[in-house]
Amino acid sequence: MLNLKVGGVPEHFNYPWYITLKNKEYTKENINLRWQDFPGGTGAMCKALREGEIDIAIVLTEGIIKDIINGNPSKIIQTFVKSPLIWGIHVGAKSNFKSIDDLENATVAISRYGSGSHLMAIVNAYNNGWDIDKLKFKVVKNLQGGIDALTNGDADYFMWEHFTTKPLVDNGTFRRLGDCPTPWPCFVVAIRDEVLEKHPEEVQKVLSIINNCTEDFKAIDDIDKTLSIRYEQQLEDIKEWLSITEWNDGKPMTENLLTDIQNKMVELNVINQKIDSSKLIKIL
Repeated sequence: MLNLKVGGVPEHFNYPWYITLKNKEYTKENINLRWQDFPGGTGAMCKALREGEIDIAIVLTEGIIKDIINGNPSKIIQTFVKSPLIWGIHVGAKSNFKSIDDLENATVAISRYGSGSHLMAIVNAYNNGWDIDKLKFKVVKNLQGGIDALTNGDADYFMWEHFTTKPLVDNGTFRRLGDCPTPWPCFVVAIRDEVLEKHPEEVQKVLSIINNCTEDFKAIDDIDKTLSIRYEQQLEDIKEWLSITEWNDGKPMTENLLTDIQNKMVELNVINQKIDSSKLIKIL
């Protein structure tokens, strides 16, 4: 039996992995797949891929593209969630900041450099016409670190997925000043080169199982209620999230799409230069 480790954020996007693991669908294909939560997000997963701690990552598109360009020995296989990610822009409940415009010279909390919270802060700055070179960052590791930093005044604002942080807005921990959607499909499946070279058939089986689950995910009986309870979300928020979220239909990532994304990332100063898109993906 082949041992494989897959990592992802402990958020509702990845509940299909929980379902397929619970049903032992990978075991039936002689694959011992194990899930690992990464509350630190994309930067932590890129590091784990580089060091061989995980084999597969469900990772933010912009983060893994930047990390592969910087030498991560992995490839993007397909999109996982093809709709944009909605990043909420949050300040502490007692903050004096009232609008996004007020944040131009403020310190932004990020989980780590190269993470989505870092790269999307750059996108948000670009969208607002700010000088990106003057952005100030405070590394906080994860969502809890962001809560602490904004509460203690160590940072001024923090960007994290809108619906994951909605309970923190509801309970008065955060105030949301606005949203910043990703200008590309948000999550992709990235796999270490060594695993792709040695076990392509098993990788295809894993992808087939998870794509089969996501294809019918919204039709699962009471899936909105299940997600609401598991992720401590209001039912109406989960219904809204489900309505705007689209998973991949099993099609591989194309070079043209990756070239378009890289062009946008260069334009937004998220990366300094692009590479041949064929070096970012692997078609199985």
